[in-house]
Amino acid sequence: MDSPGGKDVETNPTGSDGTMALPVLTQPGLGETTTTVTTITQTGGDWSTGLFEVCGDTSTCLMGAFVPCCLDLSLAHQYGECVCLPMLPGSTFAMRVGIRERFKIRGSVCEDWTMVYCCYPLALCQMIREMKKRLKTQIYTVSTMLESS
Repeated sequence: MDSPGGKDVETNPTGSDGTMALPVLTQPGLGETTTTVTTITQTGGDWSTGLFEVCGDTSTCLMGAFVPCCLDLSLAHQYGECVCLPMLPGSTFAMRVGIRERFKIRGSVCEDWTMVYCCYPLALCQMIREMKKRLKTQIYTVSTMLESS
């Protein structure tokens, strides 16, 4: 841009240290609030529900009783794996161990194997309930009020 004297004029002035000085668009004022959102995932402890506590989640219970293969596909999806994973031998056992490790649930590989291979539908239902409970997003909103000093 030319100035009246024929010289170029800077359209973006810089500060004294050579950096670009940005305009302040808004400033906090009295009575305005700021919000912080925090997401917390629960880890540690035992399984949140027992193996036989199937009545709390009716849809999962019915799927486990009548079409456990579909429940296994749903579990793989919720776990973040390909829905074809349950077609591989040992995959449900691996997901159970993975869920227990991911959420720091007490137990052992031997217990996981016993649950999956002796009580397959019940173990699936317990794993689905655990994923629902542990992955449920808990959002806490904190608002603060600015006051004059």
